[in-house]
Amino acid sequence: MAFTDLGDVRLFHTDDGAGDTTLLLVHGLGSDSHEWVHHIPALAEHHRVIAADMRGHGHSSAPETGNTPRAMADDLARLCARLGVGSCVAVGHSMGGQIVSHLAVEHPSLVEAVVAVDPGYGFAGPVADAFPSMIERMREDTLAVSLANDRWTSNPATPPWLREWHRRRILATAPHVLLQAFEAMFGGQDALGVRHNSDAYLSRRTCPVLAFWFDPAQAAWEAGLLKDPRSKVVAWEGSSHRLHEERPGEFLLVVTNWLRSLSS
Repeated sequence: MAFTDLGDVRLFHTDDGAGDTTLLLVHGLGSDSHEWVHHIPALAEHHRVIAADMRGHGHSSAPETGNTPRAMADDLARLCARLGVGSCVAVGHSMGGQIVSHLAVEHPSLVEAVVAVDPGYGFAGPVADAFPSMIERMREDTLAVSLANDRWTSNPATPPWLREWHRRRILATAPHVLLQAFEAMFGGQDALGVRHNSDAYLSRRTCPVLAFWFDPAQAAWEAGLLKDPRSKVVAWEGSSHRLHEERPGEFLLVVTNWLRSLSS
């Protein structure tokens, strides 16, 4: 079935391929699991691949409250239990990077490795200082601010079709979901989006981590938090926030080679 009813939320997901390793693909804020269409066919040749729409996104239901990365991580843990997944490699982009990190910390027996793709955590300086005012402006006009925030996710090298694809995904996401998720990511007392919260929490990930960043400074920061010696950080200067969609072939090559190295 393409839908699983977890009681408080109904999740849309696809389940493709087979293999010893299950990959759990997690999209970012204001997106959905279609974000992984470039990657699923190749990954499913050798792995079981589960790609879900988070609560409030895509074809999944949108509860009035509780649309936070922590709740989404709990949803995925319950989904994996329903689907008979005992362990997985959790792959998350942007907000998905927070979600899979929550999974790795709170459900360590489930997550054997993490792939974090320009994750939405660990921001400091002027970027972090701007979050409170952004959240206040979102309370007044959630959609307009969300669309404005999305502009930083691309650069002149980003294909126009990709910018338009994500603009339309944001327009299709309920405003209350956008607001609740963004505030939980960047405004709460334990929000992983700001570095003074993320340092200690992310250090609790004991599994191998492969992290992709377009910002070398962010890449260097995360490298200092990783515990497992098999972990790796990749910095792709010149890419944008959606580097896995801009460069899917290279992304797949790095991920598949790293996964192979874990079992060697």
